[in-house]
Amino acid sequence: MSEFLENDSNGFDTQDIEKNKTMAGLSYIIFFLPLLVCPESKFGKFHANQALILLIVGIVGNIILGFIPIIGWLLLPLFVVAVLIFGIIGLVNGFGGKAKKLPIIGKYTIIK
Repeated sequence: MSEFLENDSNGFDTQDIEKNKTMAGLSYIIFFLPLLVCPESKFGKFHANQALILLIVGIVGNIILGFIPIIGWLLLPLFVVAVLIFGIIGLVNGFGGKAKKLPIIGKYTIIK
């Protein structure tokens, strides 16, 4: 198991990952939860950051697509499904102890 974690840990401490992977997974439901429960965890902060970016993209995308007549309204359900899929990917990675960035939006950092 530790060999598996070392391959996907991206430089995070394996003890930190094991201790805080539940909070990392839950961050995709409530993004600030790892910041309250385990504020010193780099792994928790990584997933809290990914979840916050996903939340911002979801809100901004819904607002923008909601204002665009017809084309935006047709694209909105596809966008919502994409955000849901990204959330599930993050949730699985967090609970699985992986520190993989989300596709497309994962390269940005807000929480350091």
